[in-house]
Amino acid sequence: MEGRHKEWSGKALMLMGLLLVTFVGKIASLSVTVNDIECVYEYVLYEDDTVSGNFVVVDHDIFWGSDHPGLDLIVTSPGGNTVHTSKGTSGDKFEFKAPRSGMYKFCFHNPYSTPETVSFNIHVGHIPNEHNIAKDEHLDPINVKIAELREALESVTLEQKYLKARDVRHRHTNESTRRRVVMYTVGEYIALAAASALQVVYIRKLFSKSVGYNRV
Repeated sequence: MEGRHKEWSGKALMLMGLLLVTFVGKIASLSVTVNDIECVYEYVLYEDDTVSGNFVVVDHDIFWGSDHPGLDLIVTSPGGNTVHTSKGTSGDKFEFKAPRSGMYKFCFHNPYSTPETVSFNIHVGHIPNEHNIAKDEHLDPINVKIAELREALESVTLEQKYLKARDVRHRHTNESTRRRVVMYTVGEYIALAAASALQVVYIRKLFSKSVGYNRV
């Protein structure tokens, strides 16, 4: 009896390891250049699956002031209904339950004509229920726990990708700010040198006129 129990435990652990190796890393990551409107599509296999993800504008050619409208993200279900909206932001997270299976559309809108590069990550999570997992009563709870553990790992990976993209954006922002400060400083020095040269020329003209009057 003990031998059979050990054999079953070994098979269960092997099954858990195989499933984790199979399912970990199912996050879709891509870089999208948004000129006006750019859409990405993702197919959801099951109703009520959890669709989660994030996006970050990691590289932009113009400096975003306080009046910049930001980017919009609109997620549309296969039926044409809007299931999520993010308005006027340089980065955001999202999560929703899929109302039905099918192709979902994720559309970014850029109100400016300057292209923006967006880091976009998406994950469709599925936790099986008693109707679509193994019929073995001993394996049912194991499969559910494996799925829950898999989704927890995916959530951590998704968060890491989001933080990494934000870090890249901050580095780009700091580098852009540094370049602008250097250019502004150089411009100030050039303007100061030009003003000084004009003052020297003006003073020389005044002295030359003064000397001319004295001679007369």
